Amino acid sequence: MHGVAPASAPAPRAQSLLRFFTCGSVDDGKSTLIGRILYETGAVFDDQLEALDKDSKKFGTTGGNLDFALLLDGLSAEREQGITIDVAYRYFGSAKRAFIVADTPGHEQYTRNMATGASTADLAIILIDARKGILPQTRRHSFIVSMLGVRNIVLAVNKMDLVDFSEARFNEIVDAYRRATASLGFTDIVAFPVSARDGDNIISVSPRSPWYKGPSLLTHLETVEPDTGHRPQDSFTLPVQWVNRPNLDFRGYAGTISSGKAEVGMEIIALPGARRSRITSILAPNGARDSAEAGEAVTITLADEIDISRGDVLASTPHKLLPRHSLTARVLWMVDEPLEAGREYILRLSTATANARVASLHNVVNVETYGTQPAASLAMNRIGLVTLTTDKAVVVANYRDDRELGAFILIDRLTNQTAALGTIDLSAAPDAVAVPVALAEPRGLAAWLGAPDSARRAAVQQDALAGAASAVVTGGLAWIGSGLPWLGAVVAALDFVARPLVREALDRAATRQVASGEDVNDDGAGI
Repeated sequence: MHGVAPASAPAPRAQSLLRFFTCGSVDDGKSTLIGRILYETGAVFDDQLEALDKDSKKFGTTGGNLDFALLLDGLSAEREQGITIDVAYRYFGSAKRAFIVADTPGHEQYTRNMATGASTADLAIILIDARKGILPQTRRHSFIVSMLGVRNIVLAVNKMDLVDFSEARFNEIVDAYRRATASLGFTDIVAFPVSARDGDNIISVSPRSPWYKGPSLLTHLETVEPDTGHRPQDSFTLPVQWVNRPNLDFRGYAGTISSGKAEVGMEIIALPGARRSRITSILAPNGARDSAEAGEAVTITLADEIDISRGDVLASTPHKLLPRHSLTARVLWMVDEPLEAGREYILRLSTATANARVASLHNVVNVETYGTQPAASLAMNRIGLVTLTTDKAVVVANYRDDRELGAFILIDRLTNQTAALGTIDLSAAPDAVAVPVALAEPRGLAAWLGAPDSARRAAVQQDALAGAASAVVTGGLAWIGSGLPWLGAVVAALDFVARPLVREALDRAATRQVASGEDVNDDGAGI
């Protein structure tokens, strides 16, 4: 029976803070659930309660009663439409544990905001309306939760009061959800029949569901020990955020230790340059230390003068990190303009920044079945497997091993919008760079001369506009410098024709290098 709790609940983990978030489809009651928890745990002050009472009468959907969703939905657009748009973070605590909760939107249009809330969570509460059951957005959110490494799921079957707390309906939904997500790798799915509006089974077990024999939702949150699915990292890694050089006599490398432990005297390697040295001192905000552990922000000095800059990684030896010019990753696409092979973006991974090109789009995920299918492009809110090539070596790890060096975002070069978030899986599509799709797409002169049948028409137009602007500027400078209008026109024409030819030659050389598996010893910026 799904209403029976596990025989023995796991002991609380050492740290007292649990990060979790709510997700699910629109109107499943996510904001109401969190608002009710905040209210019941005493996290709502008297003045907030007075404001909530007034807002409930003006904006509420509960017939004049307190609408707890308004504690989270603070934007005017959210209150007018009765939906969550932005991510709302709240801190609260109980006698046993402190919590940070993120209330995320259920509307498909704001899936990117949901992914933002999920990216730092240890546990997910997935809500399902007892009347509607599993919806497409429930499936999409579940896949994103799995993609981001969250392994512990609380399935809150909400609005049970509207189905008379039917045990049969509850079991039907839980069975269907377990079957639907069997391939996603969740290690723990604990289900609760709740009414977020009335508070049933949230803080205490409700008499309206006598068949349910498990704990309340809050009791479970107080005792659960999440499994993030990431392997423990004993080796030391520190992505360099800043080179600290206050004077000629001091050079330190500042950043937050992402894994392992640093000790004075430890042998380290600086990646991607692969230069070795030894730690001579560790400086923390409170002074010099003999050692520092993961999560601490420190400045480290080395025995040798090494060319290290922001984006490089200090690691203990031996290590398993890979400086690469190509990587395969699962990406969630976040903007209206679709992802297509050959497009270029800015990649940001930990403290590193590089220019990246989509070499291959291997497949997209069908959120109804979680199967994959080939596609020429990736639309907004779709998830796909891609191979990216970068203009310099980037230190990466599989996301399942290291969240810090295994996750990245792609930024549109023109709009500066965050176009995608990605999680690296170097074992996926091992032959992806052997025959890059970019070679088959028209580039350079072919693209400039039209390529009318190309799926990359929008990118071609952007290239042409950028080339025309460059030609005008170059020709104008030649005209001004020489005083000869005809010379300016000739220079502009040559620039417009020659630039794509040079770019095409460089692109093909870079692609051949990636396909052949060559790598570059990149030490980063100069000292």
